[in-house]
Amino acid sequence: MSDRLVVSTRKGLFWIERARGGWGIAKADFLGDNVTLALNDPRSGHDYAVLNHGHFGVKLHRRSRGEWREIAAPAYPPKPEGVIDRDGWGKDIPYSLLDVFALETGGPDEDGGLWCGTIPGGLFRSRDHGESWALVRPLWDDPKRQQWMGGGTDWPAIHSICVDPRDSRVVRIAISCGGVWETRDGGETWACRADGMFAAYLPPEMGRDPNTQDPHRLVQSPSAPDRLWVQHHNGIFRSDDGSASWTEIEGVAPSSFGFAVAVHPREPDTAWFAPAIKDERRIPVDGKLVVTRTRDAGRTFEILRDGLPQIHAYDLVYRHGLAVDDSGDRLAFATTTGGLYVSEDQGDHWLEISHTLPPAHAARFVS
Repeated sequence: MSDRLVVSTRKGLFWIERARGGWGIAKADFLGDNVTLALNDPRSGHDYAVLNHGHFGVKLHRRSRGEWREIAAPAYPPKPEGVIDRDGWGKDIPYSLLDVFALETGGPDEDGGLWCGTIPGGLFRSRDHGESWALVRPLWDDPKRQQWMGGGTDWPAIHSICVDPRDSRVVRIAISCGGVWETRDGGETWACRADGMFAAYLPPEMGRDPNTQDPHRLVQSPSAPDRLWVQHHNGIFRSDDGSASWTEIEGVAPSSFGFAVAVHPREPDTAWFAPAIKDERRIPVDGKLVVTRTRDAGRTFEILRDGLPQIHAYDLVYRHGLAVDDSGDRLAFATTTGGLYVSEDQGDHWLEISHTLPPAHAARFVS
C-alpha cells in the first residue's frame, strides 16, 4: 500500500502521509498558488507540479533532490497567417497555453518521457523530463479537431492520457468535447475511438458522432488493458476491446453523472465513481456525499457512504480527484469544498482527513 498522497489545490500542493498516528498533512509546497496537477515519476523519482497563475500564465516545476525549480511549459507555435482555425462552436481557437489538464509519464521503456494534455486541445510530448516540449502535430493538424468544442471549459480540453502497459507506443486520450482518440505508433497517426457513446446535449442527428463526445475521465485497467472505463457527461461507458467500441452502463443509482472514475489495478471489473447531479447544479444527489462501486463490470453497483457526510454535503469531485493505490484496497478523494477522505477497504468505510483544505483539483497516491 502507498502511505503518501499528494493533493493539488487552489492554494497550494499538500503532501499527506500515513504514520502511526494515522493520516495527516506532512507539508505543503507553493502555498497560496493555484496548483492544478502534480505527478510523481517512479522511473526517475522526480516530482512535477503544474501551477496556473491566471493572468501570469501556466508554469511547470520539477523537484529533484528535494528542490523545486521551474522548467519549460508547453508552448504553442505561432498561428500561421491566414489560417482559419475554429472549434465546433465556431469560435477562433487561441494558439496559446491556457491550462494543463493532464500530465502523465510515458512507458517504462521511455526514460524521461512525459505526455501533457492542454486547453485548447493540444497534446504535447517531452523526452527529457520536461526540459522541452513538442506539440504532437499529427493530432493538432487533423481536420477533425475543428469539430471539438469546449464543455465545462471554454475550449477543448485533453484531460486523460492512458499509455498502454503492453506497448508504450499505444496511447489513448480523452477530450472534452472531442471523444477518445488512439495512436498505435507513438503519436504519428491518430484515430477517433468513441463509437457507442452518445451526447444528449447535441441534436439527435449529431448525438452519436464519436468526435463530439464529452468523456469526463478515461482510465485503463492495468491488469486487462483492453478494458477501459469512461465517466461521460451522459453517464458511464465501458470498453472491452481497447476502445474500438463502447457500451453504456445503465441503471446506476443515485446518478450516472460525475467526473471521476478509478479502476482496480488487478480486478478490471471493479471500478469506483463519484456521482453528482449534472449541468447547472453539480452537487451530490440530495446533499449526500457517496462513492459508487461496481465489482461485476457495471451489472450492479453499491453505494458507499460509511464515514461520509450525509446532510448538506455539496462537495464535487473533479476528474482527477479520485485515486486508488497499487494495492487496490486504499482509495482517496478530495473535493471542491476542501474535504479529503481515505478508505483502507476499497470504499466500504471512509475516514475524513480534512475538511479545511483549499478547493481541490486532484489527488494522487505516491509510490
